Parts: sequence; C-alpha cells; structure tokens
Amino acid sequence: MLAVLVAHLAAALLGPLAVRVMGRSAFYLLAVVPAASALWLATLDPAALTTSPRVHSIPWIPQFGITLTFRLDTLSWLLAMIATAVGALVLVYCARYFKNTEPGLGRFAGVLTAFAGAMVGLVLADDVMVMFVFWELTTIFSYLLIGHYAEKRASRRAAINALISTTAGGLAMFVGLLMLAERAGSMSLAAIVESPIWHGDDAYLVIALLLIAAGAVSKSALVPTHFWLPGAMAAPTPVSAYLHAAAMVKAGVYLVLRLDPAIAQVPYVGPVIVVLGAATMLLGGWRALRQVDIKLLLAYGTVSQLGFLMAVAGLATPDAVLAASAMLVAHAAFKAPLFMVVGIIDKKYGTRDMRVLSGVWRAAPIVSVIGLISAASMAAVPPLLGFVSKEAIFTALWYGGTAQRLLLVALVAGSVLTVAYSWRFLTGALGRAPGAPPVRAAAISPGFWLPPAVITLATLALPVLAHGLEVITARIADGVPGEHAGVHLAIVPHLGVPLLLSAVTLGLGVLVAVLARPVERFQRAVSPQRWAPGRAGVLLDAERGFRGLMRAVDSIAVLVTPLYQRGSLPFTLGTMLVVIIAMAAPILFWQNPLPDNFVPFMRPVEILLLVVAAIASIGAARARRRLRAVFLITVTGYVVALYFLLAGAPDVALTQVLAETMMTVVLVLALRRMPAYFSRRPLNLDRWLRWTIAIGTAAALCGVAVYAAAARQDDPLGRDLIEAAYTIGGGHNVVNVTLVDARVWDTFGEISVLLVVATGVASLIFVTQREQSIARVESVRPSRTIWNRRADTELPRNLLELDTRPEDVSGNRWRTWLSAGRTLAPQRRMVVLEVMTRLSFPLMMMFSVYLLMAGHNHPGGGFAGGLVAGIALTLRYIAGGRYELSEAAPVQAGLVLGVGMATAVAAAVLPVFFGGSVFSTATPVVHVPVLGELHFPSALLFDIGVYLVVIGVVLDILRSLGSQIDLHQEAETE
Repeated sequence: MLAVLVAHLAAALLGPLAVRVMGRSAFYLLAVVPAASALWLATLDPAALTTSPRVHSIPWIPQFGITLTFRLDTLSWLLAMIATAVGALVLVYCARYFKNTEPGLGRFAGVLTAFAGAMVGLVLADDVMVMFVFWELTTIFSYLLIGHYAEKRASRRAAINALISTTAGGLAMFVGLLMLAERAGSMSLAAIVESPIWHGDDAYLVIALLLIAAGAVSKSALVPTHFWLPGAMAAPTPVSAYLHAAAMVKAGVYLVLRLDPAIAQVPYVGPVIVVLGAATMLLGGWRALRQVDIKLLLAYGTVSQLGFLMAVAGLATPDAVLAASAMLVAHAAFKAPLFMVVGIIDKKYGTRDMRVLSGVWRAAPIVSVIGLISAASMAAVPPLLGFVSKEAIFTALWYGGTAQRLLLVALVAGSVLTVAYSWRFLTGALGRAPGAPPVRAAAISPGFWLPPAVITLATLALPVLAHGLEVITARIADGVPGEHAGVHLAIVPHLGVPLLLSAVTLGLGVLVAVLARPVERFQRAVSPQRWAPGRAGVLLDAERGFRGLMRAVDSIAVLVTPLYQRGSLPFTLGTMLVVIIAMAAPILFWQNPLPDNFVPFMRPVEILLLVVAAIASIGAARARRRLRAVFLITVTGYVVALYFLLAGAPDVALTQVLAETMMTVVLVLALRRMPAYFSRRPLNLDRWLRWTIAIGTAAALCGVAVYAAAARQDDPLGRDLIEAAYTIGGGHNVVNVTLVDARVWDTFGEISVLLVVATGVASLIFVTQREQSIARVESVRPSRTIWNRRADTELPRNLLELDTRPEDVSGNRWRTWLSAGRTLAPQRRMVVLEVMTRLSFPLMMMFSVYLLMAGHNHPGGGFAGGLVAGIALTLRYIAGGRYELSEAAPVQAGLVLGVGMATAVAAAVLPVFFGGSVFSTATPVVHVPVLGELHFPSALLFDIGVYLVVIGVVLDILRSLGSQIDLHQEAETE
C-alpha cells in the first residue's frame, strides 16, 4: 500500500519533467502508475479483506499516538479500485484532450497524478490524522485543478468557492474525528467504529458525528454547499470526469459508509444526512432540466446523484449500505464517460450549447453510442448497471418500514427528474437542434474515445457479474447492525412494488422530457429569481448567498481592521496587553489570594533588588527622554540577572547581563534616528489608561507565574539532569549541556531564528541588498574626516582645522590608539575611550573564546561567548566609527552567519558518517603533555556554530543600525 502512494508521489514529481520532454504523450507514462495499482488491487480477494484486512503501519508521532497506518478492507478496496482504474483512463484521455501547446500542462499533469495518489491515500488511511491530511490534500489539489485556467475569472472564482466550502467542512470534520478519537482512546478509524462507546443517547457523540457529517456534506456537494460543484465545471473536462464524477466527491459518501456502523447506533445523525441528501437530489435534478450547457447539465445531475447516494447511505442499514455501495460503482461507471463524451464534443465541435449542437450522432457515431449507454444507465434503463443498483435501493427502502417508504417517495421523484435530464442530455448533445445546421464530421482518434468506452464496458459487464458485485457490497454491509431484508443485485428483478416504481419512474421521466417546454415555463414561473427578488432571492440562491457572505466578511474586515491595525505601536501593544489581562483575570479571581506554599523571598537582599527594579520601571514609564527610558529598562534587566545569580544560576545570569547590554546598545543605535523626547500626552485620561494597563498586566503576569509555579505536581527534572549531563553529555555545566546536547534541536531552531532576524534587520536598513564591500581605512581620502560639524558651528576654528594625519606630524603626539581613529573629526574623538578600547578589546575577545571553550563544564558557552565578542566589536565601533568596525571585522556579516550555520549543520550531520545518528554525542579524550587529559565533546563543534552565528547577528546589526545610519546622517550633514 505504501508503495502505491510512493509511486504516485514520484510520478507527480516527475510529471512536469515528463511533459517537457514527451509533450502530451507523457500522460500515457503517468497512467502506468494508477493502472498498475488497479491491477494489484484486482489480484486481491475483496471479500476476504473484510475478515482479514491488510494493515501497514509506520510510527509517525508516537507521543500523540499518531501512526502512518493504512488499512485495506473491502470498502477501501472498492473506492481505491474506482480511484485508480478511472484515474488511469482519465490520464490516457488527457493525452488526446490537451494539445502540446496547452499552457501549464506540466503542472496540470503533476497535480492530477498527485490528486490520484491523495484520493487513494484517503480511502486507505486508517489513522484519523493521516486521513485528514489526505482529505485536505484532495481539497488543495482540486483547487489547483479547478483553477487551471488562471487567466479566466470564472476559473479563479470556482476554485476559491470549492476551496472555502470544502475546507470549512473539513475543519468541522477534523474536530468531530478528534472528539471520537478522544472518547474511544484510539486514533484508528477501525478501532473507533468497533469501540464500545456507541450506545445510548449521548450528546457528545451526536455532536461529533454531526461535525463529521458537515465535512462529508461539503465534500460531496450537498445542500447548502451544492453550488461549488456546478461552478467547478470551469475546470478542464478530464478534471470533471475524475474529481467530480468518480473520485473526490465520493469522499463524503465513503466517510458516511465507513461510519455507518456508528451512525446506526446514534440518533439524529442519520436523519439529518437523509434529509439533506433527498433535498439535494430533488434540487440538483430540478436545476439540471434548466441547463443548455451539456456539461453544466451533467454537473447538476452529479449533484442530484450525490444526494441520492448520501440519502441512502445515511440510512445506515445493511440493505441500504449494500445498495448504496453498488450505486457508488454504477455512478462512476456512467458519469465519468459522460463527461469524457462532453469533452470530445467540446474539443471537436467547439461548443457545449445544446441549442447549437445538431446531428452529433451522425458525425460521431462511436462517441454517441458511448453517451447513449452511459445516459441510459444514469436513467436506470434495464438491464444496465444503473438499473440494477437503483432497483436494489428501491427494494431496500420499500421493505425498510414506513419512514424509509417516505424517503422512497422523494427518491422516486428525484429519479423521475434523473430520467428527464438524461433524455435532455441525449437529445441536446447528440440529437438535432431546431434551426441549427448539422455539425461537420470530425476525425476522432481511437485514443480519444477508447478511455470512455472502456469505462462504459463496466456498465454493460457488471450487471452480468452482479452476483460477484453483490458479494463485495454485502461484505461492506456486514459491519452495519441490523437485519437484512433480502436485497440482491439482480439483472432480472422479482416482480413487485420496487419494479413497478422503476417502471413508473421511467414513464414519468419520459413524460417530463416530452413536456419539456411546459415544464420549462413552469420552472420560470416558480423560480425564486422571479417571485423573490432582492435579498430574499439571494437567501434562496446558495451561490449568491455564499458570495454575499464573503462580501459581508470582507466588509466586516474593512470595518474592524482599522480599529486595531492603526499603525500605532502603543495602541497595538495596549490591545495585546488588555487581551492578556482579560484572559488571566477571571481565572485568577477564582483562586485563593495566594498559594499555600508561597514564599515572599529567600534573602532580604531580594527586597532591595525589588525596590530598585520598581523604581527603574516607574522611572522608565515616566521618562520624557527616550535614552533615559532605555537605560532605566536596562537596570531592570540587570536586576533580573542578579535574581538569577542569587538563585544559583550563574549561566543564566551571565547570559542575561550580556543580552541586556547588547540590547541596550541596539536601542541606543536605533534612537539616533528618532526624536530625543517622547510625544506629550495632553489628556490625563490617556495617561491614567496607560498606567492602568501597565499595572494590570504586571499583576496578571505575576499572578499567572505564582499559580503556575504552585501547580507543579511532579518532581523537578533538574536533579536527574546533573548526572546525565556528565555521563551522557560529558560536561559538568548542566545548562550548557542541555542546550547543545539534550535539547540541541531547540537551540538549532533558535539560531535559525537569529539568522532570520539578522536578515530582516539588514533588509529594513539596506532595503535591496547588503553592502557589497567592506570599507577599510586605506580607502579614506587623507583630507577627509567623517562626522564633522556644519560650517556654521561655533567651535573654535583651530579645533576644526586640527589635522591628525600621522604622515604630516612629528613624534607620537597625534598618533591614534585605534586604526581608524584618524578618520574621525577631532570633536568626535574621545581619547580615553580609545585607550580603554585598545586595552580591553583583546582581553574581551580572549574571554569570549574562554567562555566558548569552558562552557561545557563552567558558566559560559557559545551564546555567551558570542555576546562578549559582539560587545567587544560594539566597543570598537563606538570608539572609532564605522571604519574601525571594518578594521576589527573585515568580513561580511552574511559570511559569518553562513559559516556559523554551516558549522552547526555539520555538527548534526557528521556523526551519521561515523555510524551514529543526527546530533550523536561523543567525547574523545586527548592526553597532552603539561596540559594533561583534555576532553573534546562533539557538542563543541555545534557551540562554535552558535558562537559564530551570534557574532554574525551582532555584526549585521552594527553594520545596519550603525554604519548605515552613519552614512545617512553624514549625507544629511553634508
């Protein structure tokens, strides 16, 4: 089973390339995959699969009990056979339907093949999550196929309608399936159906099944979502012949049949499906009689037939399931060829309008015979398969009791309409059109009409093999509780009321077809567009109502979005904080004032730190200068670091200090392009509102933290990590070993985020691309100094004319402490800072390397070391300007980021080449004279990657918020 899905995936991926090389003939090659799958299915005994299903399972997400489980039983065999056999013939049909010049043909071939695989995966999947994945894949692929002609508005609209309608139902179905999985304690569909939960009038189960029914209803285009299927006829005809006749629209019917053993034991669900199905059958048949486009006529006929199938399947009795399964096969056997016939007529005669088509039966006799047989089967003319299946349905309903006989009346009425629109199709597509000239004979290659002819043979052959088909369908019905009433699939039925109803159906259907003009006038008279104009007409027209709903959603979005997305950071942040308060406050109010194990503080110094943090916070909130607010916020960060240190977490404290320092630098650099003062708030109400939100947020977050900490039930894992850090990770620093070994995937994701952040910051500043070269001191003209004042400055002239070029002075008086010091104007230099930088930079870089190397056993690590190196580079920049930064790091930030990320990836992949797994741990020991025994854990390589990524991020920020803003300000000054 897994090989079938993999083969479809491979064919879908190779489809575009095959079309590019072979043209439309590539469809023949692609058809081999579903054809081979169908042949493999044909070698199996479907009846034996009921008691001995084939199950293939691969663990996927074992923590949640999710496995890639595929189960082939009789029902899935039947649907898979339809999907693969019809899919193969449709692909063969595509080889003659399309031209080599068709735009997007390669994409279409790949998507159609992928859809075939997704449909097979849907009916084979036994796990709830896996089935939902394939369910949504069919939705996505159908969206792409319906919208194949993307340049046409009708195609785009039809694709969107189908996507929204089926996705909404699919999400409801997903919730229902998860509810059943939770109640049954299993993610297996088979286990859910067979579990002992199905008893009694349980509202939980009713709701779950109704949600699932919503997904089935939307997928199979039942009222009120029936409108998307006729609109989907904007797709190429092969799509209609496959998705909308034999495959995707059957998914809803399949799901109901799969859950029928459960639906039979739960009240209310079956009747809802039955009523919607009967209403859909009548509505679809009624609308089909009004169509002049033969493809649209078949589309509404498909809607009607799907309603018929769902109504019978929703009864959830053994006889109904048997008959519905047979009708499922019959529908695929007659509707797919009918769509293919329409495609041939459209391609050869350039129209689908029955008012123009005339004499097709003379111009294309073989195609006409195929259409005649298929339409006759759709109308249930004996002895075709459509008649055999419908006779079984009538028999099951007649002997099913009073309620089912009421349904039988509705289905007989719908069947009358089916006969009428089948006749309308034959006369309109193949017969003579009054006043229209006969169509000219056109050459139709066997490769074009052979695929629908092969499917039509099933309509002729299966009635003869009715006993074999009955054995298969009876096995499907065996799992449904209830008694059999002796329903059989017979080419020669018994005399009785069901046969009489079939005869009445054919007679009344022909009568309605003969009285086509009076019926058409009656339809116009009772049409809601005539007697219910305006809003009432919109409500009664599903498609117009759906469009109105979408417009209403857009209108509400237009009204609501400006209220919250104002482009104001304070307003957006305030909205987020108010939501946090609103979510946390009700829960906190229901709690005791404080948990029983609440400890205010461990040491008296913590109270002092709290006071300092509170004063800094209030000062930051009241500060008028932005720079003052930034420094006060930094104070609160340092206080948090002290709390970590008091709690015995030096690693976390060190990282907090370094990160807070780096953040302060970044904010200060950014503030250079912002006003020095915050805007004034003239209204006291606004000021008090901000204070209220701030205090409320603080109280809510503190309360959540306190009660979350008090809710611990299990022992902390810290004690267990201490020993494991050394025995497994080879280090004494539990924090660092955890980050680069035990939870290395988390750290890998975090440095990936850092890389994305650096790219985003650079993109905001550089706009189009990073700077292409690193400007060094040698490139500066000797006479030019940067960061000069304007000419109207009040500084003394001798200061402005101060020349610091070393080649023009004697002695060491004007020599610079930093390489790029002479590029700064004298009034911008600070000699004390230059001296401090010159002395401290090498020490800081050495310290960063120490933190990197020692982090496995002592406080430090790649992140902390990278931050120290970044702070050292920041110091060089502040002291000597952008040229000094280039002298300190004459490399592109992107190169450092790339090398760091590549090093981290290498740390993950290299163990695989030595027989290990991804991110395997190894700690080789090297004996060095003098130094002694040295341990080199494999995690060190990953830590080096982290170190380089952090340096790259800091360098990117300094180049973006530092050097680039310098250039902007210099340009403004000049």
